[in-house]
Amino acid sequence: MADRIYTRSGDTGATGLYSGERVFKDDPRVAACGDVDELNAVLALARYAEGGGPLADAILAIQHQLFVVGSDVATTNSAPHSACRVPDGWVSDLEAQIDQSWSALPPLTAFIVPGGTPTACHLHMARTVCRRAERSLAGLIRAGELSPAAAQYLNRLSDLLFAWARQANHEASVVDTTVSPNAII
Repeated sequence: MADRIYTRSGDTGATGLYSGERVFKDDPRVAACGDVDELNAVLALARYAEGGGPLADAILAIQHQLFVVGSDVATTNSAPHSACRVPDGWVSDLEAQIDQSWSALPPLTAFIVPGGTPTACHLHMARTVCRRAERSLAGLIRAGELSPAAAQYLNRLSDLLFAWARQANHEASVVDTTVSPNAII
């Protein structure tokens, strides 16, 4: 580890990717990495709100996986070395967690207004940040600069976060607020 946190190497508006290349900080790849990093931080709030237990452990496991997602995004295809890449099995693992959580919930009959318990609120916020991170990867994928695996992972993760938010409310006997049909114009 370095003796100090600052390197001064970013003072001119450029930063280093995991692959070693230098790009400007407004590069779409850097923005995508920032969105994944923000998602990880928002998940920390959800884990804190949960206070411990199996859900907090599952959130922590996802936080660790997000470092791999970030590594994948921060490594260009032309990198001299490969980054950690999102493994094929991660998406199916998320799907299994979604199915398990969803099966314990009452059927969804309307759009849900984000809210409820503190844990559910943080999970809803994480879901929206996750969707933004997913959108930020789209251009990189379209340009052939990133494998779709990271976006697939984020797509399923946002679904899982929605299921967990509903589950957090359900387990606390908090009824999800649904959108009133009169609210949709």
